[in-house]
Amino acid sequence: MKTSSQILALVGWLCLSFAAAGFGSQFIPGEWYRTLEKPSWTPPGYLFGPVWTFLYACMGVAAWLVWKRFGFAGARLALALFMGQLVLNVMWSWIFFGLHRPGLAFLEIFLLWVMIMATMIAFWRKHTRAGVLLLPYLLWVSFAAVLNYSIWRLNLGG
Repeated sequence: MKTSSQILALVGWLCLSFAAAGFGSQFIPGEWYRTLEKPSWTPPGYLFGPVWTFLYACMGVAAWLVWKRFGFAGARLALALFMGQLVLNVMWSWIFFGLHRPGLAFLEIFLLWVMIMATMIAFWRKHTRAGVLLLPYLLWVSFAAVLNYSIWRLNLGG
C-alpha cells in the first residue's frame, strides 16, 4: 500500500475516534455536575481534555495498525469491537452528563470496560502494539468507573 494511502487511512481512523469525542463532548458537566458531592480524589476538570485527547489518539492509531495489517476482512471482529466500544464511550457521556443518571452510567461504564477489554485482547492478537495502545484507555476507564460509582453512591439522595 502506498505511503499516502496509509497516511490517509490513519487520518480516517483518527477522525473516527475524534468524531466520537466530539459527539460525547456535547454533553458537558455543567451546573448539575458542579453541585454533586464528589470524592476528594476527583481529578481537576482541566485534566480531562488532555487525557482524553491522548486516549482518542491512541485509539485511532491502534485501530489503524490493525486495519493496516489485516484490512477489514482480516480483522472484522477486532474492528467491530472497536466500533462498539466507541458507541458505548459516547453513550456514557450522554447518560451521565446528559440524562444526569450516574447509577445507569455506572452500569453502562461497566459494559464499556468489558468492550474495551475485548477490543484490547482482539487487537493484541492482531498487532501487539495496537493492544498496548489501548492499555492507557482501559486504565483510565477503570479509574472513571470507580469515580462514577463513588459519585453515584455519594449522591443517592439526590
